[in-house]
Amino acid sequence: MICYPNAKINLGLNIIKKRSDGFHDISSVIYPVQDLYDVLEIVESNSFSFTVSGTLFNNDIQSDKNICVKAYNLLKADFNLPCVKIHLHKRIKIGAGLGGGSSDGVFTLILLNDIFNLKLSKDNLKRYAIILGSDCPFFVENTPHIVSGKGELMKKLDINLKNYEFKFFFPDIFISTREAYSNIEPKNPEVNLLDVISRPLQEWKEKLKNDFESYVFQKYPQLQKIKDEFYEKGAVYSSMTGSGSVIYAIFKN
Repeated sequence: MICYPNAKINLGLNIIKKRSDGFHDISSVIYPVQDLYDVLEIVESNSFSFTVSGTLFNNDIQSDKNICVKAYNLLKADFNLPCVKIHLHKRIKIGAGLGGGSSDGVFTLILLNDIFNLKLSKDNLKRYAIILGSDCPFFVENTPHIVSGKGELMKKLDINLKNYEFKFFFPDIFISTREAYSNIEPKNPEVNLLDVISRPLQEWKEKLKNDFESYVFQKYPQLQKIKDEFYEKGAVYSSMTGSGSVIYAIFKN
Protein backbone atom coordinates (compact mmCIF):
# COMPACT_ATOMS: atom_id res chain seq x y z
CA MET A 1 0.00 0.00 0.00
CA ILE A 2 1.27 3.45 -0.93
CA CYS A 3 0.56 6.89 0.51
CA TYR A 4 1.95 10.39 0.09
CA PRO A 5 3.09 12.17 3.29
CA ASN A 6 2.74 15.87 2.57
CA ALA A 7 4.63 18.92 3.81
CA LYS A 8 3.36 21.83 5.91
CA ILE A 9 4.15 25.50 6.29
CA ASN A 10 3.91 27.80 9.27
CA LEU A 11 1.80 30.92 8.85
CA GLY A 12 3.41 32.88 11.65
CA LEU A 13 5.44 31.30 14.44
CA ASN A 14 5.83 32.88 17.87
CA ILE A 15 8.18 31.46 20.51
CA ILE A 16 6.53 32.58 23.73
CA LYS A 17 8.49 31.07 26.63
CA LYS A 18 10.82 28.25 27.64
CA ARG A 19 9.16 25.56 29.72
CA SER A 20 10.50 23.76 32.77
CA ASP A 21 10.64 20.52 30.72
CA GLY A 22 13.10 22.09 28.27
CA PHE A 23 10.56 22.60 25.49
CA HIS A 24 9.08 25.95 24.44
CA ASP A 25 5.54 27.25 24.37
CA ILE A 26 4.73 28.38 20.86
CA SER A 27 1.88 29.76 18.81
CA SER A 28 1.58 29.07 15.10
CA VAL A 29 -0.86 28.38 12.30
CA ILE A 30 0.09 25.23 10.43
CA TYR A 31 -1.17 24.76 6.90
CA PRO A 32 -0.80 21.52 4.88
CA VAL A 33 0.85 21.67 1.45
CA GLN A 34 -0.53 18.75 -0.55
CA ASP A 35 1.53 19.41 -3.69
CA LEU A 36 4.83 18.81 -1.87
CA TYR A 37 5.11 15.23 -0.63
CA ASP A 38 7.21 12.11 -0.03
CA VAL A 39 6.16 8.64 -1.18
CA LEU A 40 5.74 5.87 1.40
CA GLU A 41 5.10 2.19 0.67
CA ILE A 42 4.48 -0.55 3.24
CA VAL A 43 3.89 -4.23 2.44
CA GLU A 44 3.75 -7.29 4.68
CA SER A 45 6.91 -9.40 4.56
CA ASN A 46 8.71 -12.38 6.09
CA SER A 47 11.37 -10.06 7.53
CA PHE A 48 11.49 -6.40 8.50
CA SER A 49 13.33 -3.92 6.31
CA PHE A 50 13.46 -0.18 5.82
CA THR A 51 14.88 1.39 2.68
CA VAL A 52 14.96 4.91 1.33
CA SER A 53 15.54 6.57 -2.01
CA GLY A 54 15.67 10.08 -3.38
CA THR A 55 18.39 12.69 -3.15
CA LEU A 56 17.12 14.63 -0.14
CA PHE A 57 18.38 12.48 2.71
CA ASN A 58 21.48 11.71 4.73
CA ASN A 59 22.86 8.48 6.16
CA ASP A 60 20.96 8.79 9.45
CA ILE A 61 17.64 8.35 7.69
CA GLN A 62 18.45 4.69 6.99
CA SER A 63 19.18 3.83 10.61
CA ASP A 64 16.89 2.46 13.30
CA LYS A 65 16.49 6.07 14.44
CA ASN A 66 14.31 6.88 11.45
CA ILE A 67 10.86 8.06 12.44
CA CYS A 68 9.11 5.50 10.19
CA VAL A 69 10.87 2.69 12.03
CA LYS A 70 9.99 4.29 15.37
CA ALA A 71 6.34 4.48 14.32
CA TYR A 72 6.31 0.81 13.34
CA ASN A 73 7.92 -0.23 16.64
CA LEU A 74 5.37 1.81 18.61
CA LEU A 75 2.46 -0.09 17.10
CA LYS A 76 4.27 -3.42 17.08
CA ALA A 77 4.73 -3.19 20.85
CA ASP A 78 0.97 -2.90 21.39
CA PHE A 79 -0.42 -4.96 18.50
CA ASN A 80 2.30 -7.54 17.78
CA LEU A 81 2.41 -6.55 14.13
CA PRO A 82 3.94 -8.92 11.58
CA CYS A 83 7.10 -7.93 9.73
CA VAL A 84 6.82 -5.39 6.93
CA LYS A 85 8.94 -3.82 4.25
CA ILE A 86 8.93 -0.04 4.39
CA HIS A 87 10.24 2.03 1.52
CA LEU A 88 10.41 5.82 1.72
CA HIS A 89 11.12 8.01 -1.27
CA LYS A 90 12.17 11.47 -0.04
CA ARG A 91 11.03 14.53 -1.97
CA ILE A 92 10.64 16.92 0.99
CA LYS A 93 13.90 18.55 2.01
CA ILE A 94 15.23 17.58 5.46
CA GLY A 95 16.00 20.24 8.06
CA ALA A 96 13.94 22.75 6.14
CA GLY A 97 10.97 23.51 8.41
CA LEU A 98 8.53 21.66 6.17
CA GLY A 99 7.68 18.87 8.63
CA GLY A 100 8.64 16.10 6.21
CA GLY A 101 9.97 13.75 8.87
CA SER A 102 6.97 14.23 11.13
CA SER A 103 4.65 13.63 8.20
CA ASP A 104 6.50 10.42 7.27
CA GLY A 105 6.14 9.09 10.82
CA VAL A 106 2.44 9.85 11.13
CA PHE A 107 1.60 8.47 7.69
CA THR A 108 3.40 5.28 8.74
CA LEU A 109 1.02 5.02 11.69
CA ILE A 110 -1.98 5.67 9.47
CA LEU A 111 -0.90 3.20 6.80
CA LEU A 112 -0.22 0.44 9.34
CA ASN A 113 -3.60 1.13 10.92
CA ASP A 114 -5.27 0.66 7.52
CA ILE A 115 -3.24 -2.37 6.39
CA PHE A 116 -3.76 -4.37 9.58
CA ASN A 117 -7.22 -3.02 10.45
CA LEU A 118 -6.14 -1.88 13.91
CA LYS A 119 -9.25 0.31 14.19
CA LEU A 120 -7.37 3.16 15.84
CA SER A 121 -9.40 6.35 16.02
CA LYS A 122 -7.86 9.71 15.16
CA ASP A 123 -7.56 10.48 18.86
CA ASN A 124 -5.67 7.23 19.43
CA LEU A 125 -3.42 7.93 16.45
CA LYS A 126 -2.65 11.35 17.94
CA ARG A 127 -1.58 9.69 21.20
CA TYR A 128 0.99 7.65 19.29
CA ALA A 129 1.95 10.64 17.14
CA ILE A 130 2.86 12.86 20.10
CA ILE A 131 5.39 10.24 21.17
CA LEU A 132 7.09 10.66 17.80
CA GLY A 133 7.29 14.47 18.05
CA SER A 134 5.51 17.59 19.24
CA ASP A 135 4.31 18.60 15.77
CA CYS A 136 3.31 15.10 14.67
CA PRO A 137 -0.35 15.10 15.81
CA PHE A 138 -1.08 17.81 13.23
CA PHE A 139 -0.63 15.33 10.38
CA VAL A 140 -3.36 13.00 11.72
CA GLU A 141 -6.03 15.58 10.86
CA ASN A 142 -3.85 17.21 8.17
CA THR A 143 -6.02 20.32 7.97
CA PRO A 144 -5.28 23.95 8.96
CA HIS A 145 -4.86 24.35 12.72
CA ILE A 146 -3.61 26.90 15.18
CA VAL A 147 -1.25 25.16 17.58
CA SER A 148 -0.04 26.12 21.04
CA GLY A 149 1.74 24.57 24.00
CA LYS A 150 4.78 22.80 22.58
CA GLY A 151 2.78 22.20 19.40
CA GLU A 152 0.48 19.47 20.64
CA LEU A 153 -2.53 21.68 21.49
CA MET A 154 -4.50 22.19 18.30
CA LYS A 155 -7.62 24.00 17.21
CA LYS A 156 -9.07 23.78 13.71
CA LEU A 157 -9.11 26.90 11.58
CA ASP A 158 -11.34 27.75 8.66
CA ILE A 159 -8.70 29.06 6.28
CA ASN A 160 -8.46 28.18 2.61
CA LEU A 161 -5.58 29.20 0.35
CA LYS A 162 -6.50 27.02 -2.63
CA ASN A 163 -6.94 30.07 -4.84
CA TYR A 164 -3.33 31.06 -4.26
CA GLU A 165 -0.09 29.66 -5.65
CA PHE A 166 2.78 28.59 -3.40
CA LYS A 167 6.40 28.93 -4.48
CA PHE A 168 9.40 27.67 -2.53
CA PHE A 169 13.10 28.39 -2.35
CA PHE A 170 15.13 25.41 -1.14
CA PRO A 171 18.56 26.64 0.00
CA ASP A 172 21.47 24.28 0.55
CA ILE A 173 21.38 25.11 4.26
CA PHE A 174 20.56 22.77 7.13
CA ILE A 175 19.33 24.38 10.36
CA SER A 176 18.77 22.03 13.29
CA THR A 177 15.79 22.68 15.53
CA ARG A 178 18.11 22.61 18.54
CA GLU A 179 20.33 25.33 17.05
CA ALA A 180 17.37 27.52 16.18
CA TYR A 181 15.76 27.34 19.62
CA SER A 182 19.06 27.88 21.46
CA ASN A 183 19.58 31.18 19.64
CA ILE A 184 16.20 32.78 20.17
CA GLU A 185 14.86 34.89 23.02
CA PRO A 186 11.25 33.89 23.82
CA LYS A 187 8.77 36.74 24.13
CA ASN A 188 5.08 37.46 24.05
CA PRO A 189 3.93 38.41 20.53
CA GLU A 190 3.05 42.01 19.86
CA VAL A 191 -0.21 41.03 18.14
CA ASN A 192 -2.53 38.07 18.57
CA LEU A 193 -1.92 35.45 15.89
CA LEU A 194 -5.60 34.66 15.42
CA ASP A 195 -6.38 38.34 14.93
CA VAL A 196 -3.70 38.61 12.23
CA ILE A 197 -4.65 35.42 10.38
CA SER A 198 -8.29 36.55 10.22
CA ARG A 199 -7.29 39.72 8.36
CA PRO A 200 -7.05 39.86 4.53
CA LEU A 201 -3.95 38.12 3.28
CA GLN A 202 -2.65 41.41 1.89
CA GLU A 203 -2.22 42.65 5.50
CA TRP A 204 -0.11 39.69 6.66
CA LYS A 205 3.20 41.11 5.41
CA GLU A 206 3.63 43.62 8.22
CA LYS A 207 1.97 41.66 11.03
CA LEU A 208 2.48 37.89 10.56
CA LYS A 209 5.95 37.04 11.89
CA ASN A 210 8.18 33.97 12.25
CA ASP A 211 10.34 34.66 15.31
CA PHE A 212 13.13 32.38 14.03
CA GLU A 213 13.82 34.73 11.12
CA SER A 214 15.72 37.22 13.26
CA TYR A 215 18.45 34.68 14.11
CA VAL A 216 18.45 32.73 10.85
CA PHE A 217 18.52 35.79 8.58
CA GLN A 218 21.37 37.29 10.59
CA LYS A 219 23.41 34.10 10.13
CA TYR A 220 22.32 33.55 6.52
CA PRO A 221 21.54 37.00 5.01
CA GLN A 222 21.00 35.38 1.60
CA LEU A 223 17.68 34.06 2.95
CA GLN A 224 16.48 37.58 3.74
CA LYS A 225 17.43 38.49 0.17
CA ILE A 226 15.33 35.63 -1.22
CA LYS A 227 12.33 36.74 0.82
CA ASP A 228 12.75 40.31 -0.44
CA GLU A 229 13.00 39.05 -4.03
CA PHE A 230 9.72 37.15 -3.67
CA TYR A 231 8.02 40.40 -2.69
CA GLU A 232 9.66 42.20 -5.61
CA LYS A 233 8.12 39.58 -7.89
CA GLY A 234 4.64 40.25 -6.54
CA ALA A 235 4.19 37.86 -3.63
CA VAL A 236 1.26 38.68 -1.37
CA TYR A 237 3.06 37.09 1.59
CA SER A 238 6.45 35.46 2.14
CA SER A 239 8.10 33.85 5.15
CA MET A 240 10.53 31.26 6.35
CA THR A 241 8.71 28.13 7.52
CA GLY A 242 9.40 26.49 10.87
CA SER A 243 12.96 26.96 12.09
CA GLY A 244 14.14 27.15 8.48
CA SER A 245 15.67 27.09 6.06
CA VAL A 246 13.02 27.01 3.30
CA ILE A 247 11.45 30.31 2.24
CA TYR A 248 7.95 30.17 0.78
CA ALA A 249 5.86 32.79 -0.95
CA ILE A 250 2.14 33.07 -1.65
CA PHE A 251 1.05 34.56 -4.96
CA LYS A 252 -2.35 35.34 -6.38
CA ASN A 253 -3.19 32.44 -8.68
